[in-house]
Amino acid sequence: QVQLVESGGGLVQAGGSLRLSCAASGRTFWRYNVGWFRQASGKEREFVASTTWSHGSTYYANSVKGRFTISRDNAENTVYLQMNSLTPEDTAVYYCAADSRATTVEYEYGYWGQGTQVTVSS
Repeated sequence: QVQLVESGGGLVQAGGSLRLSCAASGRTFWRYNVGWFRQASGKEREFVASTTWSHGSTYYANSVKGRFTISRDNAENTVYLQMNSLTPEDTAVYYCAADSRATTVEYEYGYWGQGTQVTVSS
């Protein structure tokens, strides 16, 4: 079992930065692949970024590539999402998710956090 808790969301002006954290419980968290997703009001949840446990490979949605960076600290059981050059289009609830499978597909993730709100003002 893995429990995930996101933090770090908030209100930021366009062009600013935020770092989201996803803290996990579970001694074997380091063996899980972790993804970040987001859901804007009135829209479906979409993939943002993910990282694998085995090689630390990272994947990004085209909309965030070059601006967001996903990283993990297995010793701290935490995955981060550094978000730079934020725009109002990045406004959404951000969720982290974990699964033993390396995937970017939402429904393949078995564990989810409760989400953290990110609001970018223009």
